[in-house]
Amino acid sequence: MLAAPAAAARAHHALSPHPKINRTRRSLSSRASQSSMTFLDVGVDTPPLGLGLAALGRPGYINLGHHTDLPSKTVDEMKVQAFAVLDAGWDAGVRYFDAARSYGASEVFLAEWLASRGIPPSALVVGSKWGYTYAANWQVDTGGAPHEVKEHTQENLERQWAQSTALLSPHLRLYQVHSATQASGVLGNAEVLRGLERLKAEHGVRIGLTLSGVEQGDTLRAALQVRTTSTGELLFDCVQATWNVMEQSAGDALLQAHHAGLHVIVKEALANGRLTRRNKSHSAAPTLAALADVATSLSVGGDVVGVDAVALAVAMAQPFRPMVLSGAATVEQMASNAGALQLLARLREEGAEEQLAGLLAVAKVAPEAYWSERQALAWN
Repeated sequence: MLAAPAAAARAHHALSPHPKINRTRRSLSSRASQSSMTFLDVGVDTPPLGLGLAALGRPGYINLGHHTDLPSKTVDEMKVQAFAVLDAGWDAGVRYFDAARSYGASEVFLAEWLASRGIPPSALVVGSKWGYTYAANWQVDTGGAPHEVKEHTQENLERQWAQSTALLSPHLRLYQVHSATQASGVLGNAEVLRGLERLKAEHGVRIGLTLSGVEQGDTLRAALQVRTTSTGELLFDCVQATWNVMEQSAGDALLQAHHAGLHVIVKEALANGRLTRRNKSHSAAPTLAALADVATSLSVGGDVVGVDAVALAVAMAQPFRPMVLSGAATVEQMASNAGALQLLARLREEGAEEQLAGLLAVAKVAPEAYWSERQALAWN
């Protein structure tokens, strides 16, 4: 069933046409360095823009228009495209890269890109996730079968940790419970929590959890009660949650986590394409118009930015100081998303608060409506 990712693991580095990244080019681009952060406290300066590989490691995903982003869906051609987007992210200053066991060949592609570019662990931060298994067999249409299968057990943690580290060690700095929910019971599973504590103690890896659904805030507050048995400190170092101008409900809990010392990652800041021009829904028109107004007001000279960059920059400007993931699937999307780094300083200028508050008021939707619409998005 996992033949395609296995084939990717055997693919030769010669598929990539680019030479190794010159080690003198490790410094961040000027626009990225203006707002750099020490994400995860591992000694690497990073801008608050990362790159998630959910749309790069497998042919099917739920982003609007994803099928148009992939000229070919073969493993080899998708690897070439993934390398091109990773290169574009690196050139834009991105130093955090986020994969998962369930993102098809994402860990394979990332590992081979790191090796082919000669990038040492000290130059970037890599995170991955466990808890779901990729089950789509490199197909977009699975006939109704799930693309991912969830299993939050100690056995799966051990199995997937071994798989992730075989590919990404020694670059792997963050290992996250993928889509922790109260219903899954993972936060009350003593065996899994002990397993995560052992990974943290024995391997020095940061431990995180990702959230999804209308109960993100409640799940995060429950996670803040989980402590290690050895020292009594918080088990989780990082939380990854959905926050965007439409789905703002997790904001208070994320701020609470930030004050408690957790690092914050924001995923789906573009709402799976619903906060881009690909969204032709009449109901989204006021939000897209408000984003466009902010883009116009923040553009300087001929430097025009897109609504995607505005949405990402607004997420970056939140008081919980997040690392915000781009979900780019093309070089063009990566370049456009990176425009958010130029906007961030302008959003923090005096007088921008009123405009930002107006945008958030126009865009906000009820969490139940947001997640219902997301659940209806088709794999494509």
